[in-house]
This record gives sequence, structure tokens and C-alpha cells, in this order.
Amino acid sequence: MSETPHPDDTQQTLIGHLLELRNRLLRAMAAILVIFIGLFYFSRDLYTLVAKPLIQALPEGASMIATDVAAPFIVPFKLTLYISILVAMPVILHQAWAFIAPGLYKHEKRIAMPLLISSVLLFYLGAAFAYFVVFPLIFAFFTAIAPEGVTVATDISRYLDFVMKLFIAFGLAFEMPIAIVLMVWTGVTTVEKLKAKRPYIIVGCFVVGMLLTPPDILSQTLLAVPMWILFELGLLAGRWVRPREAEASSAEH
Repeated sequence: MSETPHPDDTQQTLIGHLLELRNRLLRAMAAILVIFIGLFYFSRDLYTLVAKPLIQALPEGASMIATDVAAPFIVPFKLTLYISILVAMPVILHQAWAFIAPGLYKHEKRIAMPLLISSVLLFYLGAAFAYFVVFPLIFAFFTAIAPEGVTVATDISRYLDFVMKLFIAFGLAFEMPIAIVLMVWTGVTTVEKLKAKRPYIIVGCFVVGMLLTPPDILSQTLLAVPMWILFELGLLAGRWVRPREAEASSAEH
């Protein structure tokens, strides 16, 4: 006959988990702070680097502007904070992994860690694709279609908001293979079902591109087509994944 856990033991276990969670969060925040301090000196250079695709596309003699008094300080500060979080992402995910790993089965650990690493790499790849491929194309397009007599002078704060949305949109869109692997692994769907719904998913990629990018066909297509390709790659990866219930039953035997 198994013993019923004492209420005090349960409470101590809960407090222990909360303390560990707090320590993990503090370590993640400390990593962000250390990176931020190291990068803040270069905050203006970082903004110049991020603004380079637009600056190169601006007509000769045009430049970016700051319409708010504090913007020349606040905008590079915000950008440095964003970059610090992105750079610290491996540390943040490692702390998350260290917190949840003890509660996972052995067969779950085998797939969870590769998924965490792959998700970080794919997010970085999506952000890099946005910066090196999408930004030069869409900024050249936007500046080229400006009506005659209109001077293109983008506010630095609005530019940061715009590019951060695109960074996040492309970073999340590149997580498509991870989402497919997780759905197959958890038994939500199968590769065969996803293949049967391919036409609807392709249309969905273009709808997502329309919702997450500026209202022009170029940037929407530049997001939708990679998502479609990543969907196909996710199907290939999903063939190598066994559903979690099947793994658990084989592990028991």
C-alpha cells in the first residue's frame, strides 16, 4: 500500500520548484544584463548596422531623422536590449531545459534537447534571412516607388519598430519544421495528414505572410515561399519522428 504524500512534503516540494524557477530566471536575466553592458558602448554602431539596408537604399542626399528629442538615445538603447535578449537566447533556453529536464522521461529528453537547439538556430536563420535578403529588396522597392517630389526620410524609432516586427515574423516563420516535428511527436497529426492538406497549408503560408509583413506583395511572398519550403523540410523531418506514446510503450517493453 503506497503512502499518501504529507501536505507539508508537497508544500516543500512546490516551494523548492518555485525557488529553482526563480534562480533560473535570475541567471537568464543576469546573462542578458552582462551582454547588454558589453554591447551598450557599441549601441550607436549597432543601430547603424541594422539601418544599413535602408540607408543604402535611400536616394542620394536623403537620411534618417529623429522626430523625438530623446530618440537618439532611447532607440539605440532599445535595440541593444533586443539584441542582448537574442544573443542570450541559448542561455535562456539552457536554463529552461535545466528546469524541465528532471521531469522528462529518457525518450523525451532525446528529442527535447535537439528541438531546443534547432529552434534557436532556425530563429537566427530567419532573422538573418530578413536582414540579408528581405530588407535590401523591400527598402529598394519602397524608396523607388516614392512619388516625385517626396523626400524619403524615415524616423529612426519607427524604423526600429518596423524591422523588429520583421525579425520576429521571419524568426517565428522559420520555426515551421519544429512545429511539424512537435505535432507529429505529440500525436496531434501525422505526416500523411499534413501532406493531404498541403494545398491549404500553402494558402495559409501566404495568409500568414500577408498578416505578418507590410502590405506589399514582395515582402509577403518573401515570407510565404520560405515557409512553404520549411513546411516541406518539416515533413521530411517528421518521417524520422515516432509519436511519443509509441516511444513510451516501446521503452516499457
